[in-house]
Amino acid sequence: MDKVLNAQNLRSIEVEGKEAHDEMLFIIIHQVYELWFKQIIHELDDVAGFFEKDIIDEKNISVCVHRMDRIIEILKLLVQQINVLETMTPHDFLDFRNYLFPASGFQSFQFRKVEVMLGLKQEKRFIPYMQVFNEKYKNELKELESRKSLLNLVNDWLERTPFLNFEGFDFNSNYKAAVKNMLRKEQEAIENTDILTPEYKAMRIKMLGDTGEYFESALNPDHHRKLQEEGKITLSYKAMIAALLINLYQDEPILHQPFRLLSSLVDIDELLTTWRYRHAHMVLRMLGKKIGTGGSSGHEYLRKTAEKHSIFSDLYRISTMLIPKSDIPPLPDALKSSLGFHFSTINK
Repeated sequence: MDKVLNAQNLRSIEVEGKEAHDEMLFIIIHQVYELWFKQIIHELDDVAGFFEKDIIDEKNISVCVHRMDRIIEILKLLVQQINVLETMTPHDFLDFRNYLFPASGFQSFQFRKVEVMLGLKQEKRFIPYMQVFNEKYKNELKELESRKSLLNLVNDWLERTPFLNFEGFDFNSNYKAAVKNMLRKEQEAIENTDILTPEYKAMRIKMLGDTGEYFESALNPDHHRKLQEEGKITLSYKAMIAALLINLYQDEPILHQPFRLLSSLVDIDELLTTWRYRHAHMVLRMLGKKIGTGGSSGHEYLRKTAEKHSIFSDLYRISTMLIPKSDIPPLPDALKSSLGFHFSTINK
């Protein structure tokens, strides 16, 4: 503990012999971030270990969900820490900012590890990042990038979902029929209402047609493959459909934990994006349009990373493909039993 409590060395004292009061806050905030990054890496290592196996025991999905829930709570703390940092005024920050050069948050090796472990690879980044690290860290990050990320491992797990072609139930054809029926009912409701004007009816029907085309293309393997080749989608077609099935039938007992796992990935992605936006606005508040201490464009760079560095964006597409519960195709009894907790009673 003495090492931790004595790790705050104020450069304002070292350089000027006079303390800049808020430098202590700045250092502690960033050291706490690094400690939480270490814990996140610890949790991700454990989760990846389960998903690297060919067969995942259902009870281990619950363990993974627990680990992901912990990461989510940590990320909430990291967002809230910006509120503490913003108790420092721009003038307070300028008292010691010059002593930070050329250091930058861009150099957080652990944060880069978290991003790579989740699935943000080099080619998906706004700008390259390796050049700021020494050879040891570069080699570790390159090795990490060569391995399957959590995004890749979840893709493989989804592809193994056994219910897509259950005997007597073809999910794809049943889902497509349900979508057509849903769109037909919506069009009839628009046409038969007395509330909308003819012009507004025409506009709504056109919008409905565009939605129908999206559903058709989303369920077309060739179109999906084309989007993958263009780098717009990472999940495979089979994995995407499996994720859709899990979301649609999330109330079936055996799908509760898989649904929670997919939801936790979306939560993590959303919280990382929230943190990036809060960080960007905090920098804008503190520095305006000044460049970052590491040479980046400051607020502009951080804002663009928030927009571009989404990792689990494929899972957001699932929401576009959802249909009302009343339109979900009913499952055959045999399949429903296999997805639930089925018991039989024998009278003696």
